Amino acid sequence: MRVVTSLPTDIKEEQHVWIPVADGTRLSARIWRPLDSDDRPVPAVLEYIPYRKRDLTSVRDSIAHPYIAGHGFACVRVDIRGSGESDGVLVDEYLEQEQRDAEDVLAWLAAQPWCDGRTGMMGISWGGFAALQVAARRPPSLGAICIASFTDDRFADDMHYMRGCLLSDNLAESGTMFAYSACPPDPALTGEDWRRMWLERLDAARPWVVEWLNHQRRDDYWRHASVCEDYSAIQVPVFASCGWADGYSNAVLRLMEGLDVPRMGLIGPWSHKYPHLGVPGPAIGYLQEVVRWFDRWLRDAPADGPDEPVLRAWMQDSVPPSTSYEERPGRWVGERAWPSPNIRHDVHPLAPHRIAPRDAALGDEVLSVESPLSVGQFAGKWCSYNAPPDLPYDQREEDGGSLVFETDVLTEPCEILGAPVVRLDVCANRPTAMVAARLSDVAEDGSATRVTYGLLNLAHRDSHEEPEPLEPGRRYRVEIPLNGVAQAFPAGHRIRLSLSTSYWPLAWPPPEPVRLSVHTEGSALVLPIRPVAVSDEVTLRPFDEPEGASPLATTVRSPGEYRWDVTRDMINYESALDVVKDTGTVRYEDTGVEIGKRVHERYSWAADDFTSASGRTEWTMTFARGDWQTRVETCQVMTCTPTEFHVHARLDAFEGAVRVRSRNWDVAVPRNLV
Repeated sequence: MRVVTSLPTDIKEEQHVWIPVADGTRLSARIWRPLDSDDRPVPAVLEYIPYRKRDLTSVRDSIAHPYIAGHGFACVRVDIRGSGESDGVLVDEYLEQEQRDAEDVLAWLAAQPWCDGRTGMMGISWGGFAALQVAARRPPSLGAICIASFTDDRFADDMHYMRGCLLSDNLAESGTMFAYSACPPDPALTGEDWRRMWLERLDAARPWVVEWLNHQRRDDYWRHASVCEDYSAIQVPVFASCGWADGYSNAVLRLMEGLDVPRMGLIGPWSHKYPHLGVPGPAIGYLQEVVRWFDRWLRDAPADGPDEPVLRAWMQDSVPPSTSYEERPGRWVGERAWPSPNIRHDVHPLAPHRIAPRDAALGDEVLSVESPLSVGQFAGKWCSYNAPPDLPYDQREEDGGSLVFETDVLTEPCEILGAPVVRLDVCANRPTAMVAARLSDVAEDGSATRVTYGLLNLAHRDSHEEPEPLEPGRRYRVEIPLNGVAQAFPAGHRIRLSLSTSYWPLAWPPPEPVRLSVHTEGSALVLPIRPVAVSDEVTLRPFDEPEGASPLATTVRSPGEYRWDVTRDMINYESALDVVKDTGTVRYEDTGVEIGKRVHERYSWAADDFTSASGRTEWTMTFARGDWQTRVETCQVMTCTPTEFHVHARLDAFEGAVRVRSRNWDVAVPRNLV
């Protein structure tokens, strides 16, 4: 990324500003705005997240917000209620109170003398969710949003559940927020009140995974803040982006189809990162795109060129399997409409171990699979957070326990753009079962790179609201949409479809092993083919090189550690995936605070005992400056029986050497066809 030291407009920064909301709670804000905005008001752009503007996001914020402010906007970074230095407690995500607070913040911004009354929102992950959800509430000042790495459907396509299957990221994200919600505010800003605020947070803290397990089907809890319930509620222009390596790779496509407002979709090769910091590369000049979007829709600037395509996507070239990539080779392609008339959906019937040519007429044969728990140990994370090695490895490691279908060797290149769909005519021998479907690019040497995948809890085959158990032995017709992707398969390669009945630890396994029988008659793979000949139909404006403002200075005081270990004990047949993410201790030079963060996730199992599946998250976070020394330790352990999930959690907090809080939870939650 190129650091820009001279911006079009001189700016000033206010590091700590209190913004009051309706019930008297004060939210803490950091504001960057043009020096002359007191005399020449400008639009305000809000980023609204719980990840501590004072320190943990301060480097990222320092790259983006001064840059955007230097192009004529007031940029405002607010920590939501109960986070950072903001008053109150943080007890769950996307609550009604959180969204009302955001509306109050926007109204406060619009009323400031340095704001011209128009506002926008931007953000990635929680910030992207917040902007989209608040836009659906139509606050009067909000004129446009720029969002990245988000979903419009909190149940079917989020880190908690994937089409009815319980994801291990549900536990991992709970571990994140269990720790974050218990962190102290900085006494340098809150004074002696910091201790009262911290103890209030510690007393309100809880393992959020319990609440999420209490909602194992699509109910009002998940419908709230899922904008897919009513796309027409969004009445402002939307610039939406994500990456193919991100868990949130589908919502951009759905928004481009469902919204009826000016919109632009962007999907690159990236993990869960802003596109100007995008890895795998290439990163792009995303902040320039954000400025263009807000210029047009908040300042009524004319478009600076021909109309952009509705969707721009990175068509990924074939690569060998790897758990991390610095770059993904490929090219940008554009579509003027989505769904695109350029895409045809080829139906390829399934035959024994073959993906037949499209529309072939075949007879019916029955193929069965009962996958071991080891299928999935090389699946990588549900979402790549650019914490290598978190991408899937060679699928030959997984396919031995799967039902495999392959095309003939491709005689010409094949490109897909969109969401492949697997249609299956299946029966199972248990009332609760899942299918994991994986699409791979198989090279001439046999190595297999996973391109995309999808999960379906077969009890949710007809409805996420009212799932129904399977009748063992009965045949069902089901569809499994795979995650959207843009992928080029070269001539000489093959396309492989792999089906398994478990995918642990990416997704929690069923209560017991399942044998699934697939009837080839009525089973097919539907590929969204984008003919190579249309690749030059849309002339694309090239992206600028990534750039941003100077990042805040930090110093590593002690080194960290990153590990991703798959182990198997051949005596007791115990296996585990251990993920360690330790940032060491980092000093933030502008505030003098030193922060340490160590995370250890462990997912384990024994042989093919499906009730032995266990997940554990351990977090340690330290905050220190001079005599101020604090530490938060959290632990969650999740296990299961055929009928229940069990969660044990622990929270300990220390001021210096004194433990100021110690809390424990033991909760059993009934399994509901999961």
